[in-house]
Amino acid sequence: MHDASTLAPGGTRDQILAVARGLIETRSYLGFSFQDVANAVGVRKASLYHHFPTKEALGIAVIQGATQGFKDWVAARAREPKDALESYFRMYRNTLKAGSGLCPAGALAPGWDCINEDLRQAVQALRNTQVMWLTGVLGALVPAQAQKDNPVASLAAFVFSSCQGALLASRMTGRVEDFDDAIAQLRRALPLD
Repeated sequence: MHDASTLAPGGTRDQILAVARGLIETRSYLGFSFQDVANAVGVRKASLYHHFPTKEALGIAVIQGATQGFKDWVAARAREPKDALESYFRMYRNTLKAGSGLCPAGALAPGWDCINEDLRQAVQALRNTQVMWLTGVLGALVPAQAQKDNPVASLAAFVFSSCQGALLASRMTGRVEDFDDAIAQLRRALPLD
């Protein structure tokens, strides 16, 4: 849970987004209310509506922020493909807090049938952004012969799904080591140079 002393710097809107993301990553989208966010930020619930007219609008803003964060992460790092892939695994492990949290997009999957189409599209955009980036990275790493049997786009979707699953499994156990073990298996399964 967040408290006023641990809120992100910035204005109220930024604080609302940071608290909402934290709650989504630890409780899921369906596991928090506007009142929970208001309490953590230290504002009245009615004040949240000034920034976000609905919980869905707040969820979309969180997911769009995560998508932009990933794009910024990619742009800030000029790396060789192998280093880029390893950095991606570390990003999942450390930034997304393997063992104690979930990717905000992955945390919406359990309530998929309860969220509106705009929020689903935001989640799909985050997934597609990562899979497209992974396709480029893996395209440079997977030998041409192996690409005939395993199209790079399929391998990219496999890596994304494996990272999401490893994050979920480690959240269930509370052990980052379970994430590390799954990623070690993933590395061995990839047909890299």
